[in-house]
Amino acid sequence: MKTERDGDGVLEESSSQEPELYSPASPGPQQEPISTYFEEKVPIPEDDMTKLFSFRKLWAFTGPGFLMSIAYLDPGNIESDLQSGARAGFKLLWVLLGATIIGLLLQRLAARLGVVTGMHLAEVCNRHYPTVPRIILWLMVELAIIGSDMQEVIGCAIALNLLSVGRIPLWAGVLITIIDTFVFLFLDKYGLRKLEAFFGFLITIMALSFGYEYVRVAPDQAEVLKGMFLPYCSGCGPTQLEQAVGIVGAVIMPHNIYLHSALVKSRDINRANKKEVKEANKYYFIESSIALFISFLINVFVVAVFAEAFYGKTNMEVSLQCNETGSAHSKLFPANNETLEVDIYKGGVVLGCFFGPAALYIWAIGILAAGQSSTMTGTYSGQFVMEGFLNLRWSRFARVLLTRSIAIFPTLLVAVFQDVQHLTGMNDFLNVLQSMQLPFALIPILTFTTLADSGVCTIGGGLLILVVCAINMYFVVVYVTALNSTVLYVFSALLSIAYLSFVCYLVRHLSVSDKDDCSSPVISERECERVCERVCVRVCV
Repeated sequence: MKTERDGDGVLEESSSQEPELYSPASPGPQQEPISTYFEEKVPIPEDDMTKLFSFRKLWAFTGPGFLMSIAYLDPGNIESDLQSGARAGFKLLWVLLGATIIGLLLQRLAARLGVVTGMHLAEVCNRHYPTVPRIILWLMVELAIIGSDMQEVIGCAIALNLLSVGRIPLWAGVLITIIDTFVFLFLDKYGLRKLEAFFGFLITIMALSFGYEYVRVAPDQAEVLKGMFLPYCSGCGPTQLEQAVGIVGAVIMPHNIYLHSALVKSRDINRANKKEVKEANKYYFIESSIALFISFLINVFVVAVFAEAFYGKTNMEVSLQCNETGSAHSKLFPANNETLEVDIYKGGVVLGCFFGPAALYIWAIGILAAGQSSTMTGTYSGQFVMEGFLNLRWSRFARVLLTRSIAIFPTLLVAVFQDVQHLTGMNDFLNVLQSMQLPFALIPILTFTTLADSGVCTIGGGLLILVVCAINMYFVVVYVTALNSTVLYVFSALLSIAYLSFVCYLVRHLSVSDKDDCSSPVISERECERVCERVCVRVCV
């Protein structure tokens, strides 16, 4: 074993018997990995390093956080928002706020990992876990990506159907999403900053679309603030509890943590320079905070619109209103006094019935923008995950063809042989699937970023893992119980045992790594001076 100092604040150790856990801070030409993002890197302006803040530098670092924030605005999130408003009114806004804050903290860890190590989460997992757990982790993350892709396909197909007044059937909308995704992927040929600007344009469309609905409906602002900052839910029952759990599962996306740790590599940062690493972490956190604040506001728009206009409404009330306005979709709502159940399709319809056709079409435009933007980020996260875990480098064309084909097949079957209710009903199952995969991103990111000498981080991370697993088990019980099948009960029980066993294995690695001085790339300067027992590279930040 040998130890050497490389640059300012970097300790590099090597061993002839163990593979490297982290890549060198300043690799030579032969060691430079093949780019998993874009060949170009955005240069950072050289302002005075003593300045506390620079708008020029913030602008240079702006981009990855907004691409990451799109996962907080996908069609699955929008459906969760509108159902939250329709079922619980403003009472669950505080859950949305809490889930977004937790998401921000996790994204901060992901960004720090990418900046400090120069590797994204999947690459670090490749070097840390044995082969079998690594393959299982990869499969779980791929499931999350495919599930998210299915939600985005559903959202785009429904948006096209609404915009065309039913002239584009759902199955045709599903097929169209194959073509348009490939078209949008060609945008990266025009440069990284132009692509990031295009994503910003799509976020702007969503903000304007759902913001219009918010202004048009004019929710009670006092109720919005009360629901956001007072953690209460008076009169809530199992339906509202299930919806609260669904909000957490929809907001925190597992593959998004892998994505963000890779996106931050697109900036030209000298990792051998301690000050540059600190500065990059600061500006990435500011940018992520701004991006998630905007996504939070858009989600609040959707919740508040449906809380104000449709909370407590019955099917009979909606049906009568749709008949009065001559809507072609009035048959969607049975003439009974049961509480209104909405999804992203019915949501657009009821907005059109109560607030005019413009509300319906603007809603559909927002859903289409959400689906398109999320599809593209899902493609990039899938590429990073495959390359990181398997060392398998595919072109983006081949990658999107594989993921989209897997996502399209079951979605197309439902669109052809079933109706829109079954298609949107798939979102419930897909939200369960997304939530189930969350520990497989949460535990690795905590493993590689928890401070070795900080018990608070370890305890907090452990509690978060426990809460997530409890939420997942609740989701499984609720979903499987509704199926009323003994065979599915037994199958689900066996899967749950295997699932919890693998989670326990990952947690055990987390606890072992906490005791190992080489476990964390983000440590104190005092720890940087220690000689590690095994190979690693440290950056003091």
